[in-house]
Amino acid sequence: MAINISPKNPMVSMGCSSSDKRYGQFTMSTSSARGSRPRDRKAQLAAVAAELFRARGFHGVGINDIAASAGVTGPALYRHFADKQAILAYVVLAGIDDMESATAAALADSAPPPEQLNALLTGLATQAVERREIAALWRWEGPHLPREQRREIRRRSGAVLDAWTKALLTLRPELSADDAELLCWAALSVFGSVAVHHTTVARKRFVPLLVELARTVLDVSLPVPEEPAPPVASSLGTPSRREQVLTAATGLFAERGFHTVSMEDIGAAAGIAGPSVYRHFPSKAALMVAIGHRAADRLALAAEQALQAPDERSALGRLAASYVHVLLRTPELLVSFTADRATMPERDKADLRRVQRDYVDQWVSLLCAVFPELPAREAKIRVHAALTIANDLSRTGRIKNRPHLQAELTTVLHAVLGLG
Repeated sequence: MAINISPKNPMVSMGCSSSDKRYGQFTMSTSSARGSRPRDRKAQLAAVAAELFRARGFHGVGINDIAASAGVTGPALYRHFADKQAILAYVVLAGIDDMESATAAALADSAPPPEQLNALLTGLATQAVERREIAALWRWEGPHLPREQRREIRRRSGAVLDAWTKALLTLRPELSADDAELLCWAALSVFGSVAVHHTTVARKRFVPLLVELARTVLDVSLPVPEEPAPPVASSLGTPSRREQVLTAATGLFAERGFHTVSMEDIGAAAGIAGPSVYRHFPSKAALMVAIGHRAADRLALAAEQALQAPDERSALGRLAASYVHVLLRTPELLVSFTADRATMPERDKADLRRVQRDYVDQWVSLLCAVFPELPAREAKIRVHAALTIANDLSRTGRIKNRPHLQAELTTVLHAVLGLG
């Protein structure tokens, strides 16, 4: 159960920058939607869909859900988009467009590199605050798009990160290109973190806070690599058949996604016939629930051990380190993070949300104890930024295969929490 608190009910009205041609200020109600047709209806429908995708996941949202939230009929929606994938593509590519524009505007300036960096971070933070519903959607819902569009997203986002990396190396020439790339991905995760929670502060403070956190990340001195400890041999014996099934399902869901894996696939991976899986789990949804609870139990155990510390500062540092340690060694966390909660029974969804919130509250309480002057809302935004960095980088391309990622992520999280 990687920490990713999503709102229970999606917002269907939102305000955005009037300068954005695709996402203008609007509030779609049934009466206005069925009255005179606004000129930017396609962008408005996409914005409503983006918030639903963020709240429920791609597979948890249907065309009729989008139409109902926008106050239009299904046929009216199809006049603008061929299908749900077309809506997602519109939203995702809009997010990439925004990132490219902010990067080009900041780095094409003739200002000194520090001022360019400040302009870049401010532009990205402003976009994240004004359009929270698409702040990270392009990264984690993109796999639901056709292969050609996924390739375009990788190409364009990679080009943006290359530009950021070169800009950072200008300011910090002591970094290797790979280390600079890691820090740039972490900074991007700071902005994307606003999409996983609803905590907010006044805009005049929200944007500078995100800029401050991103700049803190970019200033991190990564630890000097140490020789990894030799693996500890296990003597636990053969796991039960139920555990084998659960482990097989976890691996398949992580590799291929929940919706493309069948019970027959899971049975084959566990070395049993597909129908035999039902002796242990009545459905794929039951498997996802079990995966979520297993992840929660492992996090709770690690947190309990971490909190045996002499003071709050040490406890918070150990808690952050324990999260990274468990995250990199527990595939259930990553599967739970990307899980489509729409497939779970409502009682189980509510239970897992409660466990997640309790876990985040532990971090926030400790952070407020360490820094009593820090407002609770800002503390929560910092905690979500730290958790999102760990979640994102543990699943990001070349970053996740770095041999010393645990120590590096722990160092970055400590910096974001003010413990550096």
